[in-house]
Parts: sequence; structure tokens; C-alpha cells
Amino acid sequence: MNKISRSIQTLLLLSVCSHALDFNATRDYDIRTKHLRHPSAYIPSMCYTKTVDKQGKKHNPCYVCHTRAKAPNFTLDDESLQAAYDFPDPALKNPFSNLFKDYSQAVSKISDEQIDAYVKRSNYFDDEGRIVLAGKLRNLPAQWDENGDGKWSGYIPDCYYRFDDHGLDHDPAGRATGWATFAYTPFPGTFWPTNGSTDDVLIRLPRSFGLLREGGDFNETLYRINLSIVEAMIKRQDIPIDPIDERILGVDLDKNGKLETAQKITYDWAPNEGRQMSYVGEARRLLQKGKLHIAAGLFPEGTEFLHSVRYLGLDAGGSVILPPRMKELRYARKVAWAGYAALHNKALADYKEAETDPEQLEQFPGSMERGVSNRMGWIYQGFIEDRDGALRPQSYEETLNCMGCHSGIGATTDGTFAFARKLDASRAWRRGWYHWSRRGLRGIPEPRLPDGSGEYARYLRLNHSGNEFRTNDEVVKKFFTPRGAIKTEQIRRLRRDISLLLLPSTRRARELNKAYRVLVQEQRFIEGRAPHISPLTDTVWRELNASQPTHLKIVPR
Repeated sequence: MNKISRSIQTLLLLSVCSHALDFNATRDYDIRTKHLRHPSAYIPSMCYTKTVDKQGKKHNPCYVCHTRAKAPNFTLDDESLQAAYDFPDPALKNPFSNLFKDYSQAVSKISDEQIDAYVKRSNYFDDEGRIVLAGKLRNLPAQWDENGDGKWSGYIPDCYYRFDDHGLDHDPAGRATGWATFAYTPFPGTFWPTNGSTDDVLIRLPRSFGLLREGGDFNETLYRINLSIVEAMIKRQDIPIDPIDERILGVDLDKNGKLETAQKITYDWAPNEGRQMSYVGEARRLLQKGKLHIAAGLFPEGTEFLHSVRYLGLDAGGSVILPPRMKELRYARKVAWAGYAALHNKALADYKEAETDPEQLEQFPGSMERGVSNRMGWIYQGFIEDRDGALRPQSYEETLNCMGCHSGIGATTDGTFAFARKLDASRAWRRGWYHWSRRGLRGIPEPRLPDGSGEYARYLRLNHSGNEFRTNDEVVKKFFTPRGAIKTEQIRRLRRDISLLLLPSTRRARELNKAYRVLVQEQRFIEGRAPHISPLTDTVWRELNASQPTHLKIVPR
């Protein structure tokens, strides 16, 4: 039987079996399908926001994503999307119909006690501390078997969220998993907890970054040094470290011309001028052999990220914390290296294609099991709650929803957001290598822009709201007068403590948790997954005209 015949047979088998399989947990949605109900799903729902309100006031949340890129992000003319809804024709009709639904009645049926108990219950670990999803993926349900081979071809969760004082995760036997947690300032808008979710992000480098030599034991000190080198390359700045004897490593980490005790990674990378950077240990040897690469603004191949999106937990005093229950578990892995030249050529090709055929939707290769490629060296994969609250794989279309943000906007660093926003290692507790369960957002100062102004204050001034959909009345009342003027004293307080803005009240936290729980019960995430209660008809477009103007002035990030 040839390859084409086998493929047809597999598709026919899946079609027949789908009638016998139990899809109750997804309300009859077959997550194995690659048929796209909404081929433009990579364009986020936030991009359909109305930028001019009924009173004629302009709101610009667009600038935080669509901005002039910094190499090696070569996205061209991205800031022009602040001025127009420049969508392909198939995307002009908003596919996220959930945004226009009224969930007030469904939300009212969920009591505070019910939602609090639900959020406190982990859907990642069982009562014995085992990773529930990992067990299911190793004994793959037929409903999750995309290609019918009985095996899961993608990422199997292996993080135990047992972090030491350096932010490194360990399994129950005490072995390092390689996952490292870090604290960061949340990206403006949707990912502020006040808009519905808490989250955390972890990074993992290939095992070679923890080896002094091939075949050796994993060395956590060495691994942490390499993490700091990656941090220096991403942030393009010096990074303080615990004192280390450079003679053991054979690398002049602080660039002082001597092999002695170093207390920082000095960033000095200008290869055209003969100034290079290096990893240490086995990763250095692989770098020298061309099997690994290093460049400013880029992660080494093999880098992984794990991102859990969670409900809004509440402590005994009603303050918002990171809870056990996850809404989603998102995974990314850099499977191939693309240097400056390759990324520049891709950006030029994308720009030319968009100019030549502006009505063509972007295409992203991949599958539910193996992940979806952003066409810049990364694959993305995700898991989301089924109707009963257990984590399940996302379908191809549900994963496609991640691609717009991680593939071609000016705000990202190598297609990612969080690590470039890691807390300053010279000022933060534990150099920023800690989990939100150890210390939350309270007391973290507002991130500063190059001109010294506050990043979050700028968002409030330009958007006159706390999110893209302008549904956050709490933020508006807290930071604006009834006449719409910004409260300067609140802005001064924000400079010292971002939790003033980012954390919602107990009441709002529960409302948003309930609203999302309703979305989970419906299992129609492809129609939108933003938690809300009332229809967003006043602030979101149902349909756009071609190249419809936003009436906004383009502003820099």
C-alpha cells in the first residue's frame, strides 16, 4: 500500500471511529480534526476592538504589539497596523462569536463557594502528586490520537513545580528537570491578572547546558551560568551572577581579560568587530563545532518554554494569588536555528507576499500532536480544560490562535514575550529566578520605558482603559476621574507597586472565574476564550470593511 493510500485509509478510519468515540468531554467537538472552521483564527480576538467609542474618544491598545521591531525581529511596517484594520478579506468577519454572547444568566448559577472550590482543585496533579496529563498521554485515548498510531507525538508534561532557591525544578526523586522559573512584568493588556488570568512561565535549555563535558553529570551551577548568559544575550546587557572561578570554565565571563573570579556576565557581542560571546561547559564545545549557535536577541536551538495560564486564586484574606487550577498549559520549543540573515529574508518574503496578494491568509504547518510552527524555528502546542475541567490537547485550530502573537509582530523577542521582561537581576529578589507561588506581584516597581516614563501608565493614557475590550470598570474607576482625567497620585503609586493596577478585587476575580468556567463548559474555544459576562457589542466589531481606518495616530512602543 502506498503512502497516499495509507493516508486515505487513516482518514476514513478516523471518520468512521468518530461516530463511536465518546466526545462528551468536548461537547462533540473532535479535537483531532484539521478542518478549520475559522481559517483566520491566528488573528487574535483583541484585534477586532473598536478604537473609537460612542463619545468619539480614541483608544489605542494596538501599539503594544504592533510597533517598530528591533533586530533580529525584522517584521516590516508592523506599526502601520495601528492605523488600519488591514485584514485579508476572509478575516473581515469576526469569527469570535462568543464575544457577543450574554453569559450573565449562566454565571449567576455558579455560587462563590462552587467556583472557589473548583479553582483550588489542581487539574495538573492528582492526590498523589502525579502529573495527570502525562499519564493520559502515555496511555493515549483514541479521542486524542490524531494519526491513529496509538502514540502521542508531542510534548508530555514533566515539570513538578518544586522549585529550589535558584528557581530550578526537581522531580520527586530530587533530580533536576531542567525547568527554571522566573518572575517578569506581565505584558500590557489581556495578560494582566485584572483581566481574567494569572500565569507563570518557565524556561529550559538543552541538557548540554548543564554538563561540564559530554557524558558528565548534570551540574546545576553550570546550568545557572548558562541561563544567565542566555539572559544577557536576550536583554543585551550585563547580568550579575554568584561568584564563579572562570579558570574552571575556561571562559572570561566578565570580559576583563583575565581568568579569575567573575561576578557578572558582561554583554559584549559584535561579531563583525571580532567580539564574541560564549556558553560554558559542553554547550561551549557544541557552539565551537557549529552544533549550537549564539546571537543577540535569539535563544539557542533546543530552548523550551512552559506557560501555564491559570484562574484567579484567592488567599484567606481575599487577595489574588496563583491557584492550583490551570486553564491552559502552553508549550514552545525551538526546533531549528534561524540567524539574522534567514530571519531578515523571511520578513522580506512575508512583506512581499502580503503586498502581492493581500487577501491571502497566512499558513502555519503542523498538527495537534506535533505542534504548530511559527515558521521562525519554533513549534507551539497547548492543552486546555475539557468540560469537566481536566486538561486535554488543543486542536490544531485552537493552537492556531497562538500564531498571530508569536509569528509576526514587532513586540516580540525571538517570537516570545516573557523572558525579555524578566525582572532585573541586579535588583530583584533572588535575581528574578523565583516562582509566583513564592512571592507575588506586590511591591514590584513599574517597568520603565527608554525615556524613563512608566510602561503601564503609558498604556492607561493611550488606551483610557485596562484592556483591549474596555470591560474593566475597576481599572477605570481606580485610575480615571469621572471626567476621564488620569489620577496622578495613582500613577505615582503605580510606579512603586504594579499590583495596584494588576490585581483585581475579590468580587471581580470570582466573576471572571465564573465567566471562564462557563466557556469551559461550552467547549467552543474556537469561537473565543476571553472571559466576560455582558455582550461586547459596544467595543468589538462584528465585521470590518477592507483596510478600515482605526482613526488612531501611530505611536512608538
